[in-house]
Amino acid sequence: MEQIRSLSALLEHAKKITAEKGPKRISVAKADDPGLLTALEQARSCGMATFVLTGDEDKIKAAAQQANVDLASYQIINVTNEPEMGLAAVKEVSGGKADIYMKGQIHTNHFLRGMLNKEVGLRMGKNTISHCYFHHIEGFDRILFISDAAFNMYPDLAQKADIVKNTVKLAKAFGVQCPKVACLAAVEVVNPDMPATLDAAALAAMGNRGQIPGCIIDGPFALDNAINEESAKTKGITSPVAGKADILLVPNIEAGNMMAKAIVYFTKNETAGLILGAAAPIILTSRADSPRTKLTSIAAAVTLADNK
Repeated sequence: MEQIRSLSALLEHAKKITAEKGPKRISVAKADDPGLLTALEQARSCGMATFVLTGDEDKIKAAAQQANVDLASYQIINVTNEPEMGLAAVKEVSGGKADIYMKGQIHTNHFLRGMLNKEVGLRMGKNTISHCYFHHIEGFDRILFISDAAFNMYPDLAQKADIVKNTVKLAKAFGVQCPKVACLAAVEVVNPDMPATLDAAALAAMGNRGQIPGCIIDGPFALDNAINEESAKTKGITSPVAGKADILLVPNIEAGNMMAKAIVYFTKNETAGLILGAAAPIILTSRADSPRTKLTSIAAAVTLADNK
């Protein structure tokens, strides 16, 4: 498979695989927003996915009318209580009736409670669930994956290793044969007073010993020498990851959240995101995200589901 280097290429790839194998089915929690339904209809009309919509049926129909979307091709599960919407949507996935769990206008806490529900949720044993933003930024020849900027607040070393494994699987689904993983910190040298550098060095050692397979992992790196080859050369850093990173492992949620939002607001980019490490792909988008962002997130989930 050729490496996917932009989110436009990701859309075309998702269309291609579903044209060959059929659409994926996506269960949406609280689907009563015109912008959301616009994105769903774009995905449905190109054959990428079919949808089951949970939520207040009257509100879904009103939003569809506003978006000029014909609901004849959609299944609706009428639920008026928001916490129950998440449970109803996730049951479709855990019960084998749908392939992907997607957040609509539901509040994030209710959505995640559905995902983590012990009886009908999507957690797999003790596996760490993580979030990944992926960006195509003007001037870069590849997609950059940032994890975890939205789910795990202060991951320990074992959780960071799991986060890397989750993100590597996504990058491989995008055709990155051997993802280069940069463990980020404020500096590029190990400093005992800076825990992020100690974790980075440990993760690099784990990678060298085959404990984190399928990738090349190194660190610590400051951001500049992780993504800019000239910066890495200037600082005398010799590493196959230096300046060429595909995956940026952030030390904590503050660093990741600020980085992801800086990319969104300070650069010309396309951005989408998924929750990884669960029994099925999970689309966690903001209620304020554009229909395009929701569409590319659907394409990513479809690609990951096919890869699984």
